[in-house]
Amino acid sequence: MKIHTIIFTSLLFVFCTVKTPKKAPLILKNIKNTSTKHPEFNSYWYGGKAEITSYKLTQARYGEVHEGTAVHIFVTEDFLPEKQVKADGKNPQNIPILKLNSTKKFVTGIYPYSIMTSSFSPISKKKQALKISFSAQEWCGNTFIQLNNRTNFEIDFHSYFESDADRKHSLKKKVLEDELWNQLRISPENIPTGNIEVIPSFEFLALHHKEIKSYAAVATLKTVGNLHFYKLNYPKLKRTLTIKISKEFPYYIQSWEETITKRGKTLISKAEKISTILSAYWTKSGVGDTTERKALGL
Repeated sequence: MKIHTIIFTSLLFVFCTVKTPKKAPLILKNIKNTSTKHPEFNSYWYGGKAEITSYKLTQARYGEVHEGTAVHIFVTEDFLPEKQVKADGKNPQNIPILKLNSTKKFVTGIYPYSIMTSSFSPISKKKQALKISFSAQEWCGNTFIQLNNRTNFEIDFHSYFESDADRKHSLKKKVLEDELWNQLRISPENIPTGNIEVIPSFEFLALHHKEIKSYAAVATLKTVGNLHFYKLNYPKLKRTLTIKISKEFPYYIQSWEETITKRGKTLISKAEKISTILSAYWTKSGVGDTTERKALGL
């Protein structure tokens, strides 16, 4: 197998093609050493349904804030660790995971944005996400990023921009912002805190044309009343993300807020929960299956 190395002196996205077939332990650092699930975990997450939550969204883009909707779909699945895809059937190699499909839809002026991030996290609290994928569609074109957890993090990036198109990169393993949403649902007390290195969300990196790498961050988890507040502050990026979840299981995500300062201007993106349902949505693709969309306020 040929190995091609591309070096860029001035980068928005830095990529090099590296093939590393060996498998490394998928261990998440900076968290407590525990593997005990909540007593109600299996009865809630293995009931044959997905948890779907809708949010009222205000999204910062192009120096303004735009209204839209966001939806989180959490569901458990069996995952093949080598192929890193959902398993079609029973297999001794299958790994139980919690998957989050996070979607956003909003309109900037005349044209719409559609954004989706998928995170695949092993239920075991000491293992990092096996895979992260991100895609954005708007009238200018498509952007797609995929991370596979191998010996290193292997990343493919595709964009309609010439300067960003069709690149690959290999990163040493650090905390992934995109996996923390699942970790909060599995075990918020084990979320990484303190001064840590974090690879920000692919959504942020792609939309703001930042280099894909880890950045210094300060992470805190505070409890106020019946809520947990998890906060990530990236000083160099002038960005803060705060996620508000229920203190009690199943740790519903109630809202989040992202603050970004750019060229002296601070903009805030927010999402506030509308409704949550449990549904086997994959069985409801008929014309008449719209009742639950109304229940979600969509």
